[in-house]
Amino acid sequence: MSDSNTTDFSNPSTFILLGIPGLEAAHVWISIPFCAMYTVILLGNFTILFIVKTEPRLHEPMYYFLCMLAVTDLVLSTSTVPKMLSIFWFNSREIDFSVCLTQLYFIHCCIVMESGIVVAMALDRYVAICHPLRHSTTLTNRFVAKIGLAVVLRGSILALPFLFLARQWPYCRTNIISHTYCEHIAVVKLACADIRISSYYGLSVAFLVIGLDVSLITVSYIQILRAIFSLPTKDARLKTFGTCGSHLGVILAFYIPALFSFLTHRFGHNVPPHFHILMANMYVLLPSMLNPIIYGVRTKQVRDRLLWHVTHIE
Repeated sequence: MSDSNTTDFSNPSTFILLGIPGLEAAHVWISIPFCAMYTVILLGNFTILFIVKTEPRLHEPMYYFLCMLAVTDLVLSTSTVPKMLSIFWFNSREIDFSVCLTQLYFIHCCIVMESGIVVAMALDRYVAICHPLRHSTTLTNRFVAKIGLAVVLRGSILALPFLFLARQWPYCRTNIISHTYCEHIAVVKLACADIRISSYYGLSVAFLVIGLDVSLITVSYIQILRAIFSLPTKDARLKTFGTCGSHLGVILAFYIPALFSFLTHRFGHNVPPHFHILMANMYVLLPSMLNPIIYGVRTKQVRDRLLWHVTHIE
């Protein structure tokens, strides 16, 4: 294997994923919480999809966006976790070159899509609270479908250059990736070429997407808070703000791990490599696990419908 890793080649047929270098002895133990989180992701997000589909009262924009979020979380986690667990359990480290790049594409596509869905949810809360009488006429099924299409197209288009740039670099040093999945920078760092364009594009997308989306969410919530504080009673203010609780939880669950992972990867040069990789894994797993839990616990309609299904199981 050492010969194949050092021989000159352009576009290797396979890459070797090391998992978490430095923690190889603990791979089996690390796999336990990862497997548990993935199980919660599958059960939680499929449950959300089932409840919204079977409950006509939940056929509203907020729950359509929640279903989009659930599908995105399922695709994101499933594109990474099974291979990750096969490394931990079976030492199955090889991944085909094209499969690696496909994984890379879906990771970035889903992350951009998830950010867009969180913005769409903020729009729904803004219209529901600031313009409640126009909510049903503004956020029609047709308009929600257009938002969903725009979110998918934005994620798909912005992720394409990651794929094309990674494919066109010559890989003539090694095919060993010190990671559990094909993360963009971890892959292109193996190229024997000037990869600054890949690095700059990754930074540009991160700042553009996070900067734009966080700005839109902030503007929405400024208007929401103004509307809430104009309500006459404290109970009315608390009740109205409570309708935003689940969405605020999703915002924190998505952006905090993303920002932490991004900052430690780009600027935490003294941080141990295994910590970078663990944070990158949390960035993929944690939001996908927390989103259905947050909405299941915080949203009365989802919680009541879930309890109904549980109590009516024969």
